[in-house]
Amino acid sequence: MASEAVGALDAQLLDHLRARIGAEGPLTLARYIEEALLHPRFGYYATRDPLGVRGDFVTSPEISQVFGELVGLWCVDTWRRIGAPDPVMLVELGPGRGTMLADALRAARVAPGFAAAARVHLVERSRPLRAMQARTLEAASPVWHDELASVPPGPLLLFANEFLDALPVRQFVRRAGAWHERRVGIGSDGALSFVLDPMPADLILDAHEGAVREMRPGADGLARTVAHRLAAHGGAALFIDYGYFPSACGDTLQAVRRHRSAEILADPGAADLTAHVDFEAFAATATEAGARAWGPVPQGAFLGALGIEARAHKLIAHADDTQALLIRSGCRRLVDPAEMGTLFKALALTAPSAPPPAGFP
Repeated sequence: MASEAVGALDAQLLDHLRARIGAEGPLTLARYIEEALLHPRFGYYATRDPLGVRGDFVTSPEISQVFGELVGLWCVDTWRRIGAPDPVMLVELGPGRGTMLADALRAARVAPGFAAAARVHLVERSRPLRAMQARTLEAASPVWHDELASVPPGPLLLFANEFLDALPVRQFVRRAGAWHERRVGIGSDGALSFVLDPMPADLILDAHEGAVREMRPGADGLARTVAHRLAAHGGAALFIDYGYFPSACGDTLQAVRRHRSAEILADPGAADLTAHVDFEAFAATATEAGARAWGPVPQGAFLGALGIEARAHKLIAHADDTQALLIRSGCRRLVDPAEMGTLFKALALTAPSAPPPAGFP
């Protein structure tokens, strides 16, 4: 979509938000994020391709093909561990351009039975990204869904990379011994601004003055949905994202535009909005709903256990000097503690009686 058209849509989103605030009062931060990212006409994901050098950010599948290949082999191994069901629902949440799933399916060819059993389902609300996924994954005959709930019943193999971080968060700020929800209103200059709800929130948590606590209702709902499916039909789910464990207070919300930090409220719809994942809260919700949680483990340790070094060496053996350099640098970025190896973590969910999945102690 041309930049002029995108700019016009961003302006329309700002007008829409101002009108909504004028009619309803300040919006919760979660509602603002949902509108900014997912509005069906004006939202960030509805109007642009956010990925790559020309976009706003790069994810692990674009850094190295090895990432998706190892996820594919993890799925094959997990499928075998749960009895090789046929069919099995192979589901990706937020598939981006389809790069990771394409790499995963290519690696999964080592097990022809898995390829025959897998029914590919993609949970994606962005129409521009769906179009890219259709081209990349045409041979897999994927079926698209707006929500996981519409994926047909059956044994589940689900994976999601940098999906949880994009789910909207609510923020609560500690003031004078009480918690008040942070909202988005309109300042005296007409610009969007943060305000605090004057009414105390029903949140029981001790913390210092000025502390910020983030909650992610969409992640809680997803954890319950996945747990119920796993308990009823079996399978496993793999979530890889950046975040923290154990739970803690902190303001982690950020806006990213053209690979740089941006103001969260300055240009709604023009930047990606994400917040770090509370892995302890997500795992606890899934466990309470009937699943078993494994991890989280650092991404570097997880990929190491799956054989990233051996896979890189095999690729380098058939690469020229330039390709070999890219393979080495890409894999190093994925596992280096100073880059993505520690901040990014992997968490798996299974049915309570399932064997431990690969990569998790």
